[in-house]
This record gives sequence, structure tokens and C-alpha cells, in this order.
Amino acid sequence: MRQKLTPDPWTIVQDSFSREDQRFFESLTSLGNGAMGMRGSFEEDYSGDTLRGTYIGGVWFPDRTRVGWWKNGYPEYFGKQINAMDLIGLSVSVNGETLDAGAMEVVDFRRELDMREGVLRRGMTLVTASGEVTIRAERFVSMDDTPLLCLRYRVTPSFPARVAVTAYLDGEVRNEDSNYDERFWEGLESDARGDEACAHLVSRTKENPFGTPRFTVAGAFRAGGNMAATGSGARTGYAFVTLEKEVAAGETALVDKLVCVATDRDHPAESLSDIARAGAARARDAGYEALLENHVRAWARKWEHADVRIEGDDAAQQGIRFSLFHLLCTYTGDDPRLNIGPKGFTGEKYGGATYWDTEAFCFPVYMAISGEDTARQLLLYRHRQLPGAYENARRLGLPGALYPMVTFDGTECHNEWEITFMELHRNGAIAHAIFNYVTYSGDEAYLVNKGLDVLCGIARFWAGRVHFHAGLGRYMLHGVTGPNEYENNVNNNWYTNRIAAWCLDWFREACEKAPPGRLADLGVTAEELARMGDVSGRMYYPEDTERGVFVQ
Repeated sequence: MRQKLTPDPWTIVQDSFSREDQRFFESLTSLGNGAMGMRGSFEEDYSGDTLRGTYIGGVWFPDRTRVGWWKNGYPEYFGKQINAMDLIGLSVSVNGETLDAGAMEVVDFRRELDMREGVLRRGMTLVTASGEVTIRAERFVSMDDTPLLCLRYRVTPSFPARVAVTAYLDGEVRNEDSNYDERFWEGLESDARGDEACAHLVSRTKENPFGTPRFTVAGAFRAGGNMAATGSGARTGYAFVTLEKEVAAGETALVDKLVCVATDRDHPAESLSDIARAGAARARDAGYEALLENHVRAWARKWEHADVRIEGDDAAQQGIRFSLFHLLCTYTGDDPRLNIGPKGFTGEKYGGATYWDTEAFCFPVYMAISGEDTARQLLLYRHRQLPGAYENARRLGLPGALYPMVTFDGTECHNEWEITFMELHRNGAIAHAIFNYVTYSGDEAYLVNKGLDVLCGIARFWAGRVHFHAGLGRYMLHGVTGPNEYENNVNNNWYTNRIAAWCLDWFREACEKAPPGRLADLGVTAEELARMGDVSGRMYYPEDTERGVFVQ
């Protein structure tokens, strides 16, 4: 039976150890800062069931679509948010015995996600052959300096002991959801230096057949604390430093692991190792406490605008803050190339891709909790990918722009035909997000510039996708899947027909606000606008009058 959460306004607490619930709590206690994130896995070795996952925003892999048949416009690939190098890894031994909660008795346990501060803390006492050993672990991905992961780890035996901690970077990771147990990474560079308690690793995604750039990622760490470095080593895809300390009973061995990540999305590939190493060195010079203070201050600024207070119901308060926390972890609006993965940085399902959920469900929340500038970045993301939307429509033999159901770069990469070809309502969600933004912010300059580009492509798609039923004198949309996804290949889903007509009207309204020459730049004519008005005015809406319901 799954453990129940204790209602708490600001924390997610697991107050007893359960091997059966390990993955569940790893997901719940994930961390992120928009640029990267990771599951709440243990830092040290764990032989039980676990998914150690580290994910970097915008780093993905296009995986070939494999089907026994092909349709016009079918995507050649779908994408995966690939598990990146393991940044948190520590292997810990006391008197030569490796600590492992998967194999040892756990007599005390508490894992706590502090949502106010964005910090994951864990305390655990294990029974070893020599006696009890208590672990205290704390980590965060910096919201103040997003390339940084900061980790503090304490080991306190109840007996005199030699404590050894091997801090490592591991690029030999795999995805659980890969086809045929594929590996997505190849090691390029690895090095470790015991005299400076530092190591670095550079990995690159394997070559793919679709021309998408291969991503290169570098990670580097510096270790601090009260332990002495006694060894180091490196091989392809792996680098480590070992630190040791003799402690008396009740004395604590402490290690800080400060990691910097750099990718070729932001820097030249040949400079990544230097950039990562320099970032790790600066972090150690600043010190763990100062980095934590800056991180907590950055989270406080976010909560000033984002917090929703519910008085008298701790469970509801915990739930709303949990939802807001993971949204804020997933997307910050600092990078217009990024979007909102459905699972954020909590796991591999849904591939970290962009779905229509962004505009339909998340966009209004970000506009309220993070401000107009953040919301505008989400719109700019779609504007950047407008050429891909035109290409998606062209492949189906249709005019205008069809935004993808699932994407990383603007190209459709969803491999289920009833969704890829039929869930057309996603176009409407994007147009509606522009409406929400302009209504909320009053930013009509965006509307008549970049917004009009997007609305024009969407309107032209709808005008080309409908057909006219002469007998009824109505325009119709056959072969769609409605937004509830219950039925596929439906003729005239009420919602889809309505959002199509609304998009046409919204575009025509936006055209009235456009400055002279703007419509000519888009090639929009009075005749085209008149036909769009005819389509929206004579759209067919199925209704069951006997039951009094709109037909989906």
C-alpha cells in the first residue's frame, strides 16, 4: 500500500522508508530550474528499484519512427528527452562496507522537498556490520545560477570508522523508454585530478539520420568539505575523485559536490570543458552556503508573484503549491527555445516535448504567476517555429500552418496517426493563447506583428481544411479527433468546428487593427477575408436537440 503524504503547506515529506514507493517519491521530489532538473533519487548506491534521471532543457534525440505502413505527412521521427550524465553520483563506504539502502536495514528515514526554498533534504540511518551510520543529504539546482547543481553530504557513524566517498560523473547512462535498449551518448573527454578534488566529463549524443544537431554536454565538479582526496581516475564516459576521513564515533565526514553543466546550445562545443570547469571552480570559491543563500533568495522572488494561499486546508495548500512548484521548476521564460515538457524534469514519459497543453492549460497560469514577459516567451517559441507549421500543413496537401501535436523544433514528431492527423484543435489553442495574452496585457503591438503572422497561418489552414455541404449549406470538418481524445475519425466534432470558426473571426478582427501595408505583406486580400467570414458564419455545429447536448 502506497504511503500517504502528510499534509504540510510548504513541504512534501516521506517520513518512513518504503522500497515499493521509491520511484513514486523520486518523481514527487524532483528538482528543476528551467535549464535542467533531476529526480529525487539517492546520491549514494542503491540496489533497489530506482530511476536515476537527469534531464537538460532542450537536449533531446530524434528516434526513428517504425511502422508497417506510411501516410502522407507522417513524421519520420519522434523525440525523446534523453537521460543525461549522472551529476549527483556518490559511492559511500564506511570501514570498507558500501552504504546501500536497497540491501541494508533502514531504521530511520526522512526525505523532504522544501518547495519554498527549492531544496531536497534527506536523512537516513542504516545498520552496517560495524553499527549504525546516519546520512544527511541536501541538494538544489540553482535558480540563481542555472548551470549549477550543489550538493552537501554528511556521513556520521556511531563508531570510529574510515569514511570514503567517491564523487563521480557518469555519462554511461540509458533511457528506460529507448527502442531496442539504445544508448544515446558517446563519451568524448574525461579527466579527474585528486590534488584539486575535481573532475570533468564531455559527452555527445550519437549521430542521428535526420540532420538534427548532435548535442554536446559537459559537466565538471569541485569537491569541498572536511575530507581529503586520496585518489582519482577517468575512463571514457566516467570520471571520479575519492575522498576519505578517519572519524571518531559521532563525528561527521562532510563533502560538498558543486557541479557546473555547459552545453553547445549556448557555447561552442570546443569550449565546453573549459566553461564547465571554470564554473565549478567559481562555485567552490563562493562556497555552498553562499550559493544556497542566493538560490533561496531567487525562489523567494518567484513565490512573491506565484503563491496562492488557501487558509484552513493544509492538504489543498500543499497541492496547489506542489503544482506551482513543478511548473516553476519546469519553465522560467528565460530561454525562448524551451517550452513546457508534460512531466517537467520528473521522468522520461512524453519525452519532454511540447504539446498543445502549453497554450490550452499552462499559458494562463504562467501569465498570472510569472508575468507577461514569461508568457510572451511562450508565444515567441511558437512564432519561431511557424515555418515548421507551414511545412506540416504542406505535407498533408493543405494551405496555411498546422502546428504540431508534439514537437521539439517545430516539426511534427508524434507517431500515432489518430493524433498526428486528426487532433486539429491544437491550432486553435495557439490562437487562443494569443487572444489571452493580448486581452491580459493590452500588447496590441505583438498582435499586429508576430501574432498576426501566426493567426494568418492558422486561419488559412482552417479555411483550407473545411469542405462545403451543398445540401445543408454548411461548412464541415470531417476526420478529426476531439480534444477529449475519446473518439477518433469523427465527423464534425462540435469543439473543433467551433474553435476553427473562432480562429477565422479572431484573425479577421486582428486584421482590422493592422497598420497600412501589413496585410499586403502577408498576401491577405479582401476576397480571402470574405471567404473566411463565410466559413465561420456557416460552420456546422452538430447538436442532439432531443438530449439537449452538443455532439462531440
